[in-house]
Amino acid sequence: MSVKESQQPIIVSACLLGLPTRYDGKAKHSQAVIDYLQNEKLLPIPVCPEQLAGMTTPRAKTFFHSGDGHDVMNGNGSVISATGQPMNEVFRLGAQLTLRVARLCRCQRALLKERSPSCGVHQIYRGSEQVSGTGVTTALLIAKGIEVISEEDL
Repeated sequence: MSVKESQQPIIVSACLLGLPTRYDGKAKHSQAVIDYLQNEKLLPIPVCPEQLAGMTTPRAKTFFHSGDGHDVMNGNGSVISATGQPMNEVFRLGAQLTLRVARLCRCQRALLKERSPSCGVHQIYRGSEQVSGTGVTTALLIAKGIEVISEEDL
């Protein structure tokens, strides 16, 4: 995809673009995402909130212990690693840095990975159970007026 001035920038979960940024060191390349970006003439700005916050790849799997991203941002929920380490501050930092990138690039939209503790749009994991909710980064972006969709909305 060539860059043109008319292309609108959009934050995109790096793993959906084929970058190995997931906790397990893998990608979740989505041809549907690539096709959508090309068809809509969007300029993808790849981000991984967890890497932005300084987490390594691979890293321990994380999930919500309580609440969802909105709750974590409000101080009422919690994200923990599979080893039991509290992760709220790291996930808040990743969300804040993603918001900074979005603002620097003038993004008004984001396309994020469903079920991720950072990027989940409609669903997350609370423990091993898949439940309705949003990730921490998604919650902050929505609160700041950025439209967020998942790859499953395409």
